[in-house]
Amino acid sequence: MSDVDAVIVGSGPNGLSAAIVLAQAGQKVVVFEAESLIGGGARSAELTLPGFTHDICSAVHPTALGSPFFRTLPLERYGLEWIQPPVMVAHPQNDGSAAIVERSIETTARGLGRDADAYTRLIRGVVDDWKRLESSLFGPLRWPRHPIALARFGLQALRSIGGLIDGRFVETRTRALFAGHAAHGMLPLDHQLTAGFGLTLSAMCHITGWPIARGGSQQITNALAAHLRTLGGEIVAGTRVATIDQLPSAKLILLDLSPRPVLQIAGHRFPERYRRTLGRYRYGMGVFKVDWALDAPIPWTAEGCRRAGTVHVGGTFEEVAQSEKDAWEGRGSERPFLILSQPTLFDPSRAPAGKHVAWAYCHVPHGSTLDMLERVERQIERFAPGFRERVLARSVMAPRDIESHNANLVGGDIGAGVSDLRQFFVRPSWRAYSTPAKGIYICSASTPPGVGVHGMCGYHAATRALHDLGR
Repeated sequence: MSDVDAVIVGSGPNGLSAAIVLAQAGQKVVVFEAESLIGGGARSAELTLPGFTHDICSAVHPTALGSPFFRTLPLERYGLEWIQPPVMVAHPQNDGSAAIVERSIETTARGLGRDADAYTRLIRGVVDDWKRLESSLFGPLRWPRHPIALARFGLQALRSIGGLIDGRFVETRTRALFAGHAAHGMLPLDHQLTAGFGLTLSAMCHITGWPIARGGSQQITNALAAHLRTLGGEIVAGTRVATIDQLPSAKLILLDLSPRPVLQIAGHRFPERYRRTLGRYRYGMGVFKVDWALDAPIPWTAEGCRRAGTVHVGGTFEEVAQSEKDAWEGRGSERPFLILSQPTLFDPSRAPAGKHVAWAYCHVPHGSTLDMLERVERQIERFAPGFRERVLARSVMAPRDIESHNANLVGGDIGAGVSDLRQFFVRPSWRAYSTPAKGIYICSASTPPGVGVHGMCGYHAATRALHDLGR
């Protein structure tokens, strides 16, 4: 390949976004992907039976609709269509009821009993400030455009989720609802920043919703790839890069890789001090994921769960907290907290007529070899008796399988690194996207703003690279 200006290694949403930014600036770009199917964390495949389309990793995409970069792209022109379930999130309780989140703050609050007013005040504040917060929450650490709004948010977000809701909410279902949102951060719930995950994901239910892509998450990747090609970009799949020395000569190399694979292919280009920094990067809990082909929808006891795109399965705040603590401390929880997606309730294109798919995952110790299938299905049966009778086939992925599908997810860590106070703002180092090697950048979810199908890590890395080129 002659006359290549920029090479991207990795075709996840961040890699493709970086490629688009560079191509828009007139650079000749080529993307190399190790797997035969492009997309990284946004891929879909028939994991169980023919005709059943499952999302391999990400399935529900609030940050995609919230992405400032994606909003600038004509992705709908390439067939990307978003579906908004009537209920964003449901969290079933032991009494057969469920806390549910709908797009309307007021409707959601009415279902939270004595916590209605407190919920409205808390979430309305974040929603009303969102446009002032967006550039900070989707960007690297820098002086904010709206420091007062960010300080107001930060005073709440930097706390633990328990610290945020204790004394504010009294209803068991409200407390459980926020625990489920906060647990997406893959940290014990008594850690700082878990309030930030809980607040952000709660607010996004009312800002962007928690949508799914019609046909599967692969459609997001396909739309990004199609747009890149119209800009002259090239994608080469099924080509594993063992060392960056084998890449075509280019002014820029952007790596949509987390630190361990970065070191494997480019470590020899870096000084020892930076190699040690990347080597100290901390990966977090892994996940144990199950995909099901079903002959009917999941028979939830709570009616609200039957209208939800995402179901948080875990009971009370205390149960969710124990599950996350167990995984963090190296144990498999007896009652694991599950994040479950049931897309075919709203997108029948993913399964044969009358059939359904669902996936769920729980957090487990990093690199765990525990078989959690029985415990996962027992948790679903607890809130949906008769679930197992509807299972036609299963696909089970332990942390090692997660990593084999995507080498960035070391030890099964789908967050591409711990997002605690020590590592959230400065990841993978104070350099963020840049490295000490001229022309080499990192653009993966191991850079700010972190995990999510939003492309912003790629956008910021490519913008930094163009700035360094004087463009």
